Amino acid sequence: MTTPVCTGASRAVAASAGHRRYPSFSSYVRARGPVLLRTARSLTANPSDAEDLLQTALTKTYVAWERIEDHRALDGYVRRALVNTRTSQWRKRKVDEFACEEVPEKEAAPAPDPAEQQSLHDAMWRAVLKLPDRQRAMVVLRYYEDLSEVQTAEVLGVSVGTVKSAVSRALRKLREDPELTPVR
Repeated sequence: MTTPVCTGASRAVAASAGHRRYPSFSSYVRARGPVLLRTARSLTANPSDAEDLLQTALTKTYVAWERIEDHRALDGYVRRALVNTRTSQWRKRKVDEFACEEVPEKEAAPAPDPAEQQSLHDAMWRAVLKLPDRQRAMVVLRYYEDLSEVQTAEVLGVSVGTVKSAVSRALRKLREDPELTPVR
């Protein structure tokens, strides 16, 4: 059974020796408890957490009761204690992990079989070797040496348009190569 925080807090204070020292604290909690609980509820999503938050703030207020000079400003003091306590809880909060239906991370692709990679590499080189010398040179410079079209044209002493058209024809031939068909 859950008791309202203001009643529980005032009973706890009344039961302590502090109640005799600070009779006004328990009357303050009885009078302002419901209003302060509404403030605590506005700071948390869970009503139980709001009750705990208010009890913590009231405990801090009780400890500082002698130092509070203006008891007319107690609501402001308790509200500030509520906000500061909630901020501290938020900063210290533990990041929870929750089970879910789907894994949010993408699954890592399985490592390719080295034998398949070597087989593909060999098939690609065999297909490139079937190209005419000029096309083979342009494909190797463009895609294996990673040169731009302009750089390839300069190395071979031809125009950029010649590189573009020759590479285009070479790629078409490679796409049609029967050895490379399973790769697509």
